[in-house]
Amino acid sequence: MKLSIAIVGMPNVGKSTLFKIVTKNDVNIANYPFCTIDPNIGIVPVPDERLDKLAVMSKSAKKIPAIVEFYDIAGLVKGASVGEGLGNKFLSHIRECSAIVEVLRVFGGNDIIHVENSVDPMRDLEIINTELILKDLETVDKRLGSAASEAKGGKKEAIGEVEVLKKAKEMLARGEMLQSIKNEPAIKGLQLLTAKPQIYLLNGQESDVTDALKAKIASLGAAYIIVDLGAVADVKELTQEAYKILGLMSFFTTGEDETRAWTIEVGSKAPQAAGAIHTDFERKFIRAEVINWAKLLEAGSWSVARQKGWIRTEGKEYIFADGDVTEFKHG
Repeated sequence: MKLSIAIVGMPNVGKSTLFKIVTKNDVNIANYPFCTIDPNIGIVPVPDERLDKLAVMSKSAKKIPAIVEFYDIAGLVKGASVGEGLGNKFLSHIRECSAIVEVLRVFGGNDIIHVENSVDPMRDLEIINTELILKDLETVDKRLGSAASEAKGGKKEAIGEVEVLKKAKEMLARGEMLQSIKNEPAIKGLQLLTAKPQIYLLNGQESDVTDALKAKIASLGAAYIIVDLGAVADVKELTQEAYKILGLMSFFTTGEDETRAWTIEVGSKAPQAAGAIHTDFERKFIRAEVINWAKLLEAGSWSVARQKGWIRTEGKEYIFADGDVTEFKHG
């Protein structure tokens, strides 16, 4: 499973700085709008001490962490949904991502130009989300027309889809995000921007963040972190927060050849976890041999853990836990 995150925000709020910090990539950072033309893409390993310790225990030749792809999207402005600034092209890049990190400038000062000529994170939040909403309205309208025709033609699934899409259109028209109906199949299939999980990165100090802004973010069902991007070298908590809000976790395989972290959804059963390694493993799944990572380290090796009876044999209904180490048996 690939975790991909779009970094969005107004021009000059710290998006490219954040991208540079998380990916360690050199990108063009300048004090003017639309410095980022094409999205910068960076692949970032997920920091995980469990992986490091298992690799040492197994004397692995290779260590392969889970990864996150970060997309640094060009700054969005009023009218982006209809092509203002660099508009539609970049909203389409966001559609491909699993989650959105919305960077809001909360720090003051006049050294860095703000495209709206003043610092107001609440206003910026409304501008960005309005553009996402308007783009989704366009997408929902288009699909609603097609689904209505299919429903008239007697396609049963389309009847339910029409009802969901009508509800989505009403919510968007009221300026609401689609978080409460994001798991509806009709919504999932359209990869709507306002249905994607959001994390707000507030660029500045804790003292720059108002209670009103925190309350607004909470009302959207989103998470936030406060980071002064001008003064930090790492933002590990961003990746950790992304895993949490997306309901993801890691399990491990380990041996002399390699120790590897695999990303799956929380609640995945054993065959689904096996499918993360190879689709054939899911289809031909027989059983999984499983042990918690800390218990395996305590044993010192897979063979010792087996002798102690600590390795469990689990079937198709076993729900994987974060930190499980496994070997799959398949046909």
